[in-house]
Amino acid sequence: MTPDHSSAVTPHSPSALAQVEAEIARACAEAGRDRASVTLIAVSKTFGAERIVPTIEAGQCVFGENRVQEAKAKWPGLTASYPDIVLHLIGPLQSNKAKEAVALFHAIHSVDRPSVCQALAKEIESQKKHPELFVQINTGEEPQKAGVAPAQADAFIASCRKDYGLTISGLMCIPPMNEAPAPHFALTAKIAMRNGLQKLSMGMSADFAVAIKFGATHVRVGSAIFGHR
Repeated sequence: MTPDHSSAVTPHSPSALAQVEAEIARACAEAGRDRASVTLIAVSKTFGAERIVPTIEAGQCVFGENRVQEAKAKWPGLTASYPDIVLHLIGPLQSNKAKEAVALFHAIHSVDRPSVCQALAKEIESQKKHPELFVQINTGEEPQKAGVAPAQADAFIASCRKDYGLTISGLMCIPPMNEAPAPHFALTAKIAMRNGLQKLSMGMSADFAVAIKFGATHVRVGSAIFGHR
């Protein structure tokens, strides 16, 4: 069931977060899953600290950012006040930003090419930090979108492990906007299963309930919590 965000609850409020939490719980129940098996990533990209703090105060501690530089500018101050914050990089990663990304983020969802693998391997060894790593799958094979083509996914995951010594935790996908998301979630889950990967970063504000049905362990929700950018 696709979540309905057309109610009177106003995004950018504790009640908006509570509504998303309720929808996740309902989707988990319908899928026969434990609510604890799904991590809500509140996507705070483009929003400043004054918009984020109320969500932290309402109990949310996992946040997602698209850009390393933006996160570097706003999160150190917040994490000094709220040390339990967990940060996920959900946008594309440039290899020259790997040092900052490994230093700042607890998880990186956009591993998708050898240069990024090499840079991450170097920084993980240098900094002795081990962020969770997700390989991004471009399920729609869209030329403007980052990610590994499904046909190359198995070989790329194997290379991450063998050639770069990276521990891959899961897969991430962003289905094409004009297509039903379910087949893309199903494909991503199938690739994860045959590669022994337990975690799936799938689903955003409009389709996270569908993603949960197909096994999502991490859902990336922004507008339903913070409002439109």
